[in-house]
Amino acid sequence: MEWWRADDGSVAADITLATPLLIMLLVFVGVLVHRGVDARIRLDDAAHQAARAASIERTPAAATAAARSTAANALAQAGVSCASLSVTAATGGLRPGGTVGVTVSCQVDFGDALILGVPGGTRLTADAVEPVDTWRSTNTGSTP
Repeated sequence: MEWWRADDGSVAADITLATPLLIMLLVFVGVLVHRGVDARIRLDDAAHQAARAASIERTPAAATAAARSTAANALAQAGVSCASLSVTAATGGLRPGGTVGVTVSCQVDFGDALILGVPGGTRLTADAVEPVDTWRSTNTGSTP
């Protein structure tokens, strides 16, 4: 008569109830990790594009403007939405044979990662350096 008090099979019932919750937790973590890695890859690509655009320009002001607009366009086309975007171009070596460095920093929000929403985000930063063409012409100010 004590069969209804026995614990036989209770572990199997617990595992059956807990397994879907654990799988949902793993999927949730996987989606968040994927979003972070994907944003990092796209930010690195945007930094390289911005550095290349800056290395083609002739003046430091034009190089900085080209780096900012190229980085913003590359991130927008890649679908990365930055809460705040910062682009810094080091144009001190903007001469034939020099280098141009660009740092792109983006505050990525993970709030749209899942239907449930995830509070917070993280700041990602990427650096890229591009060489300036050795054989490019320079503006000497004189006309032949």
